[in-house]
Amino acid sequence: MRTTDALTGRPPPRQPAPTTHTGLLGLIEKTLSIIDTEDIMFARPVSLARPRAAHALASAALLGSLLLAPALHAAPFTQPDGEFTGRVFAAGTALPGSEVTINGQGFKPGQRVTLSRGGQVLNATAYVADAEGNFSAKLTLPADAVPARHPVVVEVANPDAAAVFDLKISPNVALSGEKDFNSQSAKLVQGLYQAAYSAKSNAVFVAAAVGRPPVTSSHLVKVDPKSLKITAQSVPAKVEGRDDGHVYAVYGVGVDDDKGTVWVTNTRDNTAAVYNQSDLSLVKQFERGAAAHSRDVIVASKQKKAYVSEVGAPTLAVFSTETLTALPKVQIDSGIRGEDFSPMSLALDADSNRLFTVSMGTSQLAIIDTTTDKVLKVVKVPGAVSASGVAFDPKTNRAFIASQGSDNVVILDVNSGAVVNTVGTGAGTLNVVFEPVKSLAYVSNRGADTLTVLDVDGKIVANLPVGSFPNHAQVDGKGNVFVVNKARGAEDPKGDHITRVNKRR
Repeated sequence: MRTTDALTGRPPPRQPAPTTHTGLLGLIEKTLSIIDTEDIMFARPVSLARPRAAHALASAALLGSLLLAPALHAAPFTQPDGEFTGRVFAAGTALPGSEVTINGQGFKPGQRVTLSRGGQVLNATAYVADAEGNFSAKLTLPADAVPARHPVVVEVANPDAAAVFDLKISPNVALSGEKDFNSQSAKLVQGLYQAAYSAKSNAVFVAAAVGRPPVTSSHLVKVDPKSLKITAQSVPAKVEGRDDGHVYAVYGVGVDDDKGTVWVTNTRDNTAAVYNQSDLSLVKQFERGAAAHSRDVIVASKQKKAYVSEVGAPTLAVFSTETLTALPKVQIDSGIRGEDFSPMSLALDADSNRLFTVSMGTSQLAIIDTTTDKVLKVVKVPGAVSASGVAFDPKTNRAFIASQGSDNVVILDVNSGAVVNTVGTGAGTLNVVFEPVKSLAYVSNRGADTLTVLDVDGKIVANLPVGSFPNHAQVDGKGNVFVVNKARGAEDPKGDHITRVNKRR
């Protein structure tokens, strides 16, 4: 049976038929032909009862060493690069058949870099590091390249070194199903991150922030779900003790309809805040450090608690929605030696009092009992790399895990931990939400600029365009899905929009 090349999927070229050699090579072939093959394969000692085989093995070893000696002597075992710091990475999205930009940094000026995959050289002419130790080049991928994370060998010369980097080739999922869905969009403010729907206020709340610290531009906006117009907005307060204009920028958002409040995460300042739903006035700003690298926030109204994922720490911060004070954190043990659970997205099944979260570092799913804050189970998600999004369907008891490192959604049976399906949805699969009216999962593919719609078994129902960098989606429980996206620069006409999507009858 012929094997196939790992990158292209094509069978390797057929090997030529063995040839008969004369002279020294012929002598070696003749000698090796009488050796017991089993002795070589399993390194068994040659028995004295078989002097002919023993003599042949010794003769072959001697002749082989004579033949190989000149090649070993000429091998380039020069002084290697003992302080090698070079790294290679691909910029942008790599698709089968596409041209991808390969960048190198941290090399010594003049070092030559050759890439190979499965023994096949990818760049016929070596890349050469410039005076700053960098290079940038274009590489065309085969049209039949398999979407996956491909280990590419980096061979460096002058001086010598070697490394391996992962080249992620993303699935190219064609647009489909647009005629089966209604869609309406409106531009909001710059830097949209997350959205949350409130049934009490019949409004969508959107968190937005721009840039890196000091972050001076951030908004919490209230949007009418029908017209998609902003009806109220708030600018977070400046951080005390700073004179650079840095504000308590908002990123994650959740609603508490029992209290009529909106909870937000202030990721850059490791904390959270609470606003009124009515006019977006500030109710409470928690102190800095209250929630380390806070990302998502979700409210369990029955338990009167708000949960915040702390990225990089194996914990969820917990707050009382009654007293607006911190409660003991939820500790999540990955069970993997030397690796911590790093929670990302959160999903709540209020009827069963279960909270779901996924780990970026360990690609696991954790299930927490919100009545006791005890971890019920932590399970591995096979096929997921850098898990970031999670949704849950209570009817099928299935979790949907979106993973940006593997560009896919893994559907997991929560009871058994068995994988129901694994679906490639597009580059940068970031988040997923489950819409219960039509029993569909909506997947935000940030790198592909698409929203993929899956049924409960993982069949792609549609793949919809929703503007640049779709970042997050939320449902209203009436069949509507609200998607927010970011922008490729301030002038991007497709950026910073909210889009309402629903399936036609």
